Amino acid sequence: AELHERVAFVQNASGSIMSPWVAWLTLQGVKTLSERMDRQSESALRIARFLEDHPKVTTVRYPGLESFPQHDLAKRQATGFGAMLWFEVEGGLHAGKRLMDALTLWTLAENLGSVESLVTHPVTMTHADVEPAERDRVGITDGLVRLSTGLEDVEDLIDDLARGLEQA
Repeated sequence: AELHERVAFVQNASGSIMSPWVAWLTLQGVKTLSERMDRQSESALRIARFLEDHPKVTTVRYPGLESFPQHDLAKRQATGFGAMLWFEVEGGLHAGKRLMDALTLWTLAENLGSVESLVTHPVTMTHADVEPAERDRVGITDGLVRLSTGLEDVEDLIDDLARGLEQA
């Protein structure tokens, strides 16, 4: 009964049916979702491989990499590996900030997941108010950078990361 009351309140306050415009936009987006996800996943894998070989990158985590601890599980459970990855840039906080400042094609954003390529430096953005000890406990290091790969040309994205890492 308690859950029903909460759901009924939200439904009454915000409505339970999307507008025709939102429904139409959703239907239009669903038509190309598979193709967009395939392209973003392929690009993310190429970017992850580039980062894995870069001398200024200490760690890369992406389910499509064989070095990813749960790679075999991801292969069994999914048809693709997605567009999100993270890595650690050597040099910590200052290197992470310099990388963010140097990127020109990646858009700084706190919320990730779009057709545009997005980047966040959690220690200075999403988790800036979290105590350092707590960030360390959950693995958010000063040099950690999160990427959400979009639909732009993957070579352009890699070139931008390469230029940014040179300045990091």
